[in-house]
Amino acid sequence: MNKGNLRSHFIAVLNRSDITNTLADTFIDQGIARIQRQLRIPIMEAQQTYAISVQTASIVVPSDMLELMDIYFDKTTLTRVPLEEMLQMKDIGETGTPMYFTRERSTLLLYPEPATGTVVVNYYAEFPAMTLDSDENTLAKVASDAIIYAALTYAADYFLDERADLFTGKFGQFIAELQGQSDDADASGSLQVMRPSATFTD
Repeated sequence: MNKGNLRSHFIAVLNRSDITNTLADTFIDQGIARIQRQLRIPIMEAQQTYAISVQTASIVVPSDMLELMDIYFDKTTLTRVPLEEMLQMKDIGETGTPMYFTRERSTLLLYPEPATGTVVVNYYAEFPAMTLDSDENTLAKVASDAIIYAALTYAADYFLDERADLFTGKFGQFIAELQGQSDDADASGSLQVMRPSATFTD
């Protein structure tokens, strides 16, 4: 469902004569922001690759990152450490394959500092903004109902609408369904394999 259709459906469900398109867009944007704070599902996963060609102490955090998942360098997964511990490591000045990282504002500090190779950052990302009425992002394609009812919760607060509890309850239901579907897919299904607790050789 594109932005224009979302707005039209939102206005129809709210069913008030004093709602404007500008207000509707504001509530929809607030609803999407709320969803992004709560939801962590595969359609939010993103990846940023950094090609290292000179000694590098840090990399820039992706601008659309909501939450970090993991970082790896070539075949090495990096371990997160507190900033204080990272700063102590930096005093040693070791270079080579990074094994540790920490976040400092808009950068990810690496240690040891690599001079060549590839750093990959996996993270949960914001959904692309919908600016034009014809715009549609992945969330709007698969969960337009969640967007609409998230927006309705803000509209209910604004207008002191007595349906606030109804809107909030349905929004929570849609979010739980989305997150539950994702969690179930990660914990079961044909792609899951039971790993042995030990291996033996003759």
